[in-house]
Amino acid sequence: MATLYLNEQQSIVKKRDGYLIVQYPDKRKVEVPLIKVSQVVVSGDVTLTAPAIHTLLDQGIEICFLSLYGHFRGRLSPPAAKNALVRREQYRAHVDQARALKVAQACVRGKLANMRTMLLRANRSLQDSELNEAAIAIQQMGRQVAQAPTIGSLLGIEGNGSASYFGVFPKLLRDPFAFTHRRRRPPTDPVNALLSLGYTLLLHQVAAAIQVVGFDPYLGFLHQPRHGRPALALDLMEEFRPLVADSVVLNVLNHHILTAGDFQQELGVVHLKPDVRKTFYAKFEERLQEEIQHPVFGYRTTYRRCIELQARLLAKWLTGEIPAYPPFEVR
Repeated sequence: MATLYLNEQQSIVKKRDGYLIVQYPDKRKVEVPLIKVSQVVVSGDVTLTAPAIHTLLDQGIEICFLSLYGHFRGRLSPPAAKNALVRREQYRAHVDQARALKVAQACVRGKLANMRTMLLRANRSLQDSELNEAAIAIQQMGRQVAQAPTIGSLLGIEGNGSASYFGVFPKLLRDPFAFTHRRRRPPTDPVNALLSLGYTLLLHQVAAAIQVVGFDPYLGFLHQPRHGRPALALDLMEEFRPLVADSVVLNVLNHHILTAGDFQQELGVVHLKPDVRKTFYAKFEERLQEEIQHPVFGYRTTYRRCIELQARLLAKWLTGEIPAYPPFEVR
């Protein structure tokens, strides 16, 4: 099953029998079997009819809405999973500082380990001393995670690790794309624009997975709750940021799948042009469908499935079925 990305402006999506019918402004029609759809991402001016929305929700398929430029606007979700025990333990762990810290430590440890892996993989061919030094520094920070006494100190370690990683990120890019530092809001260069878009898509994937398992997406451990902030989704996506979103960005830029002409600037803010955004969506979907050997279970599965498995592992730890929550780490 895959994510259906709808980004051609003024399209209309209807439902007929077991299909979604996508009608484009030029009168073209595409039939998409519902059985093949796990999620729907809508960008900009796309209309879904009420029957189409009702069918998607009945099938347990979440709908995520983005602006024309890829900014998250909101989501429509099916009713919450009926696993009240998982949510009860989630709430208990949230107010238990010791248990909350354990989850947060695992998330940060996984993120640091995977950032280090990305640098080491690139350095097999680059043989760059600065990349090696950054990988060593991130490894040392990873060793500090278990001793972090508070969430605040843990966030400091995570921030230092991200600074080391993005400090050498330009070395992973080929010309002509320049990147000096990570800038979230607003993105002022093509690399930051793609990173922000990739993280938005990844957050949607994680939020959908944790709702399938039965969690409350707004109550996290590393990220503190704020109005409208999916804190738990932000927690669990940390481990997948380098492996999924960053990997897709490097792929589309270094292989010239996207070029400088595919971006536009408005009032100092850089965006990917709407007509080429489907190219990025396609590569993002390819990455989610890529199979790897799961580090815990040992069998081959997709990154999309790995995201859901992490949510299920967290649920098993919270309910006492396993002794610890293992972060997703690859080599």
